[in-house]
Amino acid sequence: MSKLLGFPEQVNETSARLVAGGVAAMAATAAVADQSWLMFPLAYGFASRVACGPQLSPLGLLATRVVTPRLSVDHRFSPGPPKRFAQAIGLAVSLTALVLHYLRRKPVQAKLALGVLGVAAGLEAGLGLCMGCKLFALGVKIGLVPADLCEECSNIWLRESPLEVSPSKQLTFN
Repeated sequence: MSKLLGFPEQVNETSARLVAGGVAAMAATAAVADQSWLMFPLAYGFASRVACGPQLSPLGLLATRVVTPRLSVDHRFSPGPPKRFAQAIGLAVSLTALVLHYLRRKPVQAKLALGVLGVAAGLEAGLGLCMGCKLFALGVKIGLVPADLCEECSNIWLRESPLEVSPSKQLTFN
């Protein structure tokens, strides 16, 4: 049984990419279709994933408990700390969009924030490129993040690129 608060030590990349796809879709819908109410579930989802991983996140639960188990794919796992950092960046950007839209009454700037969020999430979903993870690794490399926080993170740049994954490891549906 896992504890409620905390973040997983290892994150299934398949699930992370599915969640990112949901985030990209929600951010795009909020910005393009003027559905600003979607900023609330976006921010909640990021807050819940920062606090406890997928356990209280609707997108996280859908990805980890429903979709990922039904996919025929060789699952790859990555360290949790960079993914948590990426979720924290998403939380900051989604809260910025909320403040810009509802408190500052600057919907255009809120849509720009949603665009940044959507692009970053789209890169993760489509290419497996986690911008927050890359920033975390850079923080480790230049000494802003203690290397012992994540032993694997100091070598994150040396990992197999998601663009170089063999066809047998590509996502397929059962």
